[in-house]
Amino acid sequence: MGMDFTSGYRLVSALFLRLLGLVYLIAFISLAVQVEGLAGSNGILSFSNKLAALPQPVELANYLRVPTLFWINSSDAALVGAAWSGAVAALLIALGLWQRVALVAAFVLYLSLYHACLPFLNFQWDGLLLESGFLAIFLTPQSRVVILLFRWLLFRLRFMSGLSKLSMGDPSWSGLTALNYYFEVQPLPTPLAWYAHHLPEWVLRAGTAGTLFVELVVPFMMFLPRRWRFVAAWLTILWQVLIMLTSNHNWINILTIVLCLFLFDDKAVARVVPDWLQSHLKGRSEAAGVRSNPVTRYATALLAVSIVTLSLAHLWELAKMQQVTGPLGTALNYAEAYRVVSKYHVFPTMRTERFELEISGSLDGEEWRQYVFKYKPGDLSKRPPVVLPHQPRLDWQMWFVTLHPMHGYFFRAFMQALLRNAEPVIDLLANNPFPDEAPRYLRVDAYRYHFTDAATRAANGHWWWREYIGPFTPLPWLERSAQAPQHGFPASPTAGESTPPHVPRLYIPPQVE
Repeated sequence: MGMDFTSGYRLVSALFLRLLGLVYLIAFISLAVQVEGLAGSNGILSFSNKLAALPQPVELANYLRVPTLFWINSSDAALVGAAWSGAVAALLIALGLWQRVALVAAFVLYLSLYHACLPFLNFQWDGLLLESGFLAIFLTPQSRVVILLFRWLLFRLRFMSGLSKLSMGDPSWSGLTALNYYFEVQPLPTPLAWYAHHLPEWVLRAGTAGTLFVELVVPFMMFLPRRWRFVAAWLTILWQVLIMLTSNHNWINILTIVLCLFLFDDKAVARVVPDWLQSHLKGRSEAAGVRSNPVTRYATALLAVSIVTLSLAHLWELAKMQQVTGPLGTALNYAEAYRVVSKYHVFPTMRTERFELEISGSLDGEEWRQYVFKYKPGDLSKRPPVVLPHQPRLDWQMWFVTLHPMHGYFFRAFMQALLRNAEPVIDLLANNPFPDEAPRYLRVDAYRYHFTDAATRAANGHWWWREYIGPFTPLPWLERSAQAPQHGFPASPTAGESTPPHVPRLYIPPQVE
C-alpha cells in the first residue's frame, strides 16, 4: 500500500525538486567541460578580458545589469570551479539534502555562468532552467500560488512558442510546410531525423498542424479542470518525446516534461511512483523549499503579481511585435538580466536551407588542413550523432553564423582563437590539424547541405550531400600577423575587407533560438 497522497501537491513538489536537481546536474556538467574554451582567459570570448576593457571605475549599472560572481574573480579556475560547484549543489537537490540552500546556490552559480558565457548561454533552455530554478526556491507543498506560477511558466513556454510562429508571419508555418524543412535544417539532427525528413508529405503537414495545435490550443487546457489538465500534460509530453527522437535539443524537452508534473496532483502521480520512492519522498518533502509563514506568503503574493505582470508584457510584445518602454520596459530589462522572467519563442521562423561552414588552416597558403567539429554536420558519411542531454555550445553557435550578422563578432573571435592555437578552444573541436605550430592562414568555405535520399544512402552510405557556394563572406580568410594582439583582430585583414571594431564590452545580445 502506498503512502496517503490522495490530494494536494506534496508528492508532486518533492518529485519535481529531485528531477529539477538532475536537470541542473546535466546542465552544470555539460558546461563544466566547455566553459574554459568559451569564456576562459584563452577562450573564444574571454570574460576576464571583457571586464578589463571596461572604463574604470565600473558604473553601478553594470553590476546590476550583469549579476555574476565573476566580478570578484573571473579566472579560469573560478569559472570551472563554479560549474563543478553547481554540479555539487544540483546533486544535493536531487538527493533531497539541504535543498533550500542548494537551490539558491545552483541559481546563483548558473546565473553567474550565464552572464560570463554570453552569447553561448543565451538560449531558451538556459532561461527556462533559471526561471524554473528561481521559482523552486519558493516551492512548498502548501503554496498553491507557486504551483500556479509553474503552470503559468509552462503555459508561456508553449503558448509563446506558438504565438511567435504566427506573429512573425513565417509562410512555412501558415502554409503547414515547416516540417518539410525542420528535420534537415535544425542545428543538430539525430539519425531518426533523416527518416523523418523522408516521411510522406501529408504526414509532415499533419505534424506541422499538430505542432501549432499543441502550442496554441493545448496550453489553455492547463488551467481547466483536472481531466483537461491531464490531457494537456500527456499531449505536451508526447510532443517532447517526438522532438527528442529527432533533435538534439539538450535538456529543454526533459525539463518541459518535468514541468508537466504540476498539471497532475498527488493522487495521479502516486499511481505510477513506486511505494518505496513515495515513502522516501514523503520523509524528506518538508525540505522542499521554504516553509510557509505570513512573511513568505506575502512575499510569494508579491512575486506572483510581479511575474504575471512582466510576463504579460512579454506576451504583448510578442503579439504586437513592439517593445515595451518606460518603467515597465526597464523592469523587463532587469527581470531578463536576472532570468526570473524570460521570453520563449522556439523556431518562430523556419530556415528552408542548411548552410555549413568548413574552416581550413594553412602554414604557407598552399596546403590546407581542415578543422573538424565534434557534432555538427561535416563529413558526408558521418551518421548524425545523439548527444542529448549534452549541449555542445560551439557546434550549436556555429549554426547561427550564417543566419544573422550579429553573430559575426563571435565567429571572428573564434577564428582568432584558432590562429593562436588556443588549447581550450581546440579542445572543443574533434581535431587539431596544427599540433606543433599555429596556422598562419584560415579559410572559410560555405556549403549548402541536404539529406541524401534512400537510393544514394544505400549506394554510398552517405547521410548528406552538399553543394559548394563559395568563400564565406564577409570573412573569407584571415592571416596571422606578428603584430596582431593576442585577443584583438589581425593586423592584416583581407584586401577590401574592413575590420569591424572589437566588442570588448559586456554585451547582452538579443535572445535567439
